[in-house]
Amino acid sequence: MNTRKKTYLFLITFVSAMGGLLFGYDWVVIGGAKIFYEPFFGIEGSAGLRGWAMSSALVGCLAGALMAGAWSDRYGRKKMLIIASALFTVSAFGTGITDDFTWFVIYRIIGGFGIGFASNISPIYIAEVSPASVRGRFVSLNQLTIVLGILAAQLANRLIGDYFMPEANVLSAEGVEWAWRWMFWAELVPAGLFFILSFIIPESPRWLAINKKEELARRTFARIGGDEYAASELAEIGKLHIVREKNDWKALLNPNVRRVLTIGIVLAVFQQWCGINVIFNYAHEIFSAAGYTVSDVLMNIVVTGITNVIFTFVAIFTVDRWGRKALMYAGSAGLAVIYVIMGTGYYLHVSGWPMLLLVVLAIACYAMSLAPVVWVVLAEIFPVRIRGAAMAVSTFFLWTACFILTYTFPVLNEYLEASGTFWVYGGICIAGFLFIRSRLPETKQKSLEEIEKELIK
Repeated sequence: MNTRKKTYLFLITFVSAMGGLLFGYDWVVIGGAKIFYEPFFGIEGSAGLRGWAMSSALVGCLAGALMAGAWSDRYGRKKMLIIASALFTVSAFGTGITDDFTWFVIYRIIGGFGIGFASNISPIYIAEVSPASVRGRFVSLNQLTIVLGILAAQLANRLIGDYFMPEANVLSAEGVEWAWRWMFWAELVPAGLFFILSFIIPESPRWLAINKKEELARRTFARIGGDEYAASELAEIGKLHIVREKNDWKALLNPNVRRVLTIGIVLAVFQQWCGINVIFNYAHEIFSAAGYTVSDVLMNIVVTGITNVIFTFVAIFTVDRWGRKALMYAGSAGLAVIYVIMGTGYYLHVSGWPMLLLVVLAIACYAMSLAPVVWVVLAEIFPVRIRGAAMAVSTFFLWTACFILTYTFPVLNEYLEASGTFWVYGGICIAGFLFIRSRLPETKQKSLEEIEKELIK
């Protein structure tokens, strides 16, 4: 692949991965905005309304993930990316412009639909346009943009918050009126750019090929890898003898497909239940238990965010060399060991930098393995004719597992304390390691068609 073709591939995958950037930004921005919008809407005294404002986007995530999958199989990946970008744009503008709490929640749910669409379609699109030799690296770009979106939201929240709250911890009337609005409106820049560029990128050539649009598929494959590459890819797709199902969901009940879908669901759930996201969602509780003050906690969050980005780059440069299974081994085993040590540290009341170091190591381990590689595997293992629907089911279970993890941490922390909670997560990581060892195939350097023929027999 020459430099020009690599540049073209990078550009179209980057545009698709902007869905990940907006996914990360939209998911995190509300955390920084809450200090301003809660007094504006007068919901400080209602735990239920505060929780609903924070979690309402998840309703859209779950519904959007299910809808996007079957629709992308039927109408194309590109159309779903356009819809996702439009949803992010509407949500960002509407959330910031409204003065009514009900509409605030509605716009957050619309943003959740965008997250559900993007988290489903962006990895699929990238996997379907990328050659086997670099597919893992390019799909991992989606995870990189997610963590960059998270950092962008944290930075925007900090800068806007400082502008409207020059005196530390003192809320002004102007800040309550405008700060949270500008935090959401800042998303309009990447959302608008994503909306424009999503019209320019081509449709997935694999989707075109299975929908009898071979000439269009040939052109896109040729732009990516040349005429010989295009002929080879179309020949591989032709060998599958794909029959389009009238009911995408019914096709998932096929015994061979169900076996692969089980792998996807377990990996999606494991990515959440390995426990790392509680460090981001409950950083204050975790670091406070290790003896840190509030100001120290804020600095530690920055450290963990930077670690997340750095080690995502490690995954990008190793996933096609070391393989998916090797990185998943390292992630599950590494987290199990770290959690056992963390739990022991909490049990022995160890505090200070040793606990921070263990948290950073856990995030580094996750960022270079389970975080990006699960998305890579999910985008690879499903048959092309129902890839969107199967991905939708897996993503639905991922978001459900995310909700359960977030909901149960305070309960576990209360009854088992921090030590017992992290020992539980360590046990889950051991179970995940054993599942990966027994059920997960290695997909490194294989075309999507080769993977399908191996898994669907």
